[in-house]
Amino acid sequence: MSLSSARWSIFGILLVLVGVVSWQVNFAQEDVIHLISGIVKHVDRDAKTIVVKADDGVEHTVKWTDKTTWEGLKDADKGVKEGSKVTVKYTEKAGEKTAVGVKYIGKAIA
Repeated sequence: MSLSSARWSIFGILLVLVGVVSWQVNFAQEDVIHLISGIVKHVDRDAKTIVVKADDGVEHTVKWTDKTTWEGLKDADKGVKEGSKVTVKYTEKAGEKTAVGVKYIGKAIA
């Protein structure tokens, strides 16, 4: 194998390696689970969204899907109400937060 062929082979291997690493980083970022705890400020059942004011004061709008799990509520998403204390596990893609799971903690203490 000539020196030129060896260089092209190394270049090709490096190019494939960079592509695989980039793909893995992109794939991993899509599956990151975030967690917020706070008080439900608003529920929009038609849009399937809740606004949760986190303990740090930031308000998060999170949508739910048919795959979202609900813990501590008898009627799943129908049981969550404004003023409820919840913990939400969610993923974020393109700035949109989607709940993976919602846990009802109880009524907020005023």
